[in-house]
Amino acid sequence: MSILVVGSVALDSVRTPRGEARDVLGGSASYFATAARHFAPVAMVAVVGEDFPAAHRDLFRRLDIDVSGLETAPGSTFRWAGEYADDFNTRRTLDTRLNVFAEFRPRLCAAHIGSEFVFLANIHPQLQAGVLSQVSRPRFTVLDTMNYWIQGTRESLEDVLRRVDGVLLNDEEARMLTGETHLLRAARAVLELGPSLAVVKKGEHGAVVVARDFLFAVPAFPVEEVVDPTGAGDTFAGGFVGALAVSPDPRAEDALRRAAAYGTVLASFSVESFSLDRLVAATREEIEARMAALRDLVRF
Repeated sequence: MSILVVGSVALDSVRTPRGEARDVLGGSASYFATAARHFAPVAMVAVVGEDFPAAHRDLFRRLDIDVSGLETAPGSTFRWAGEYADDFNTRRTLDTRLNVFAEFRPRLCAAHIGSEFVFLANIHPQLQAGVLSQVSRPRFTVLDTMNYWIQGTRESLEDVLRRVDGVLLNDEEARMLTGETHLLRAARAVLELGPSLAVVKKGEHGAVVVARDFLFAVPAFPVEEVVDPTGAGDTFAGGFVGALAVSPDPRAEDALRRAAAYGTVLASFSVESFSLDRLVAATREEIEARMAALRDLVRF
């Protein structure tokens, strides 16, 4: 039940209605791994620059995240800066500096080739395909994508979609990918591109899980004090894939429903602080308490 995530580790500068944080730990692989480690061993494949603080690498180690695949390359770490509007739904990118991430070419070591669960975070589809070519016999593979790849690398994206079990994307991306304006029809059309599962993230409105033979909607866990939504989608993915990794059959309907619930619960911790602070502090007892509260919330 080993989990592999291939994505970004970054230094973020974020401004929200609740304050500001500069050069804090971020990146898709960081959020995913910090969430998924609650369920199963996680290995991270990413790249950072020579300026990456040793304290961040030490944090991953304290969380029992395998960082043997976290490469240090000459140059500076990927940096992103953004700000959120008062509703926390509208985000504006202020600055993006790919730095060493621009030359990232994932190479798996022998210990990672046999990973059973693989999450391909938001990177170029050709790089995602390259990772799939390196893993031996994964039990379940999931990829994330974004409008940039949908618009600019459609052929490569469609190629890798045919090779994975599931895809995570938001409602805007689902519509852009398929040309369907109705969300459910868009999700069904995603399945026609190859994957057997589409998880459509809807931010504060939760997520919709669409498989070939069932449909499931899960609300976002209500959080009274949102501080920073950055990384919530990758945190959801970490909870989702992590829960599947400890399920006897990750393709079973019950397992997928439970995994989506864990995803929304883990994301609720992530938004309560800047960077990974609240997610790092969350205990398994707190996670299970919110799972119980979520079950009660949707009971009728």
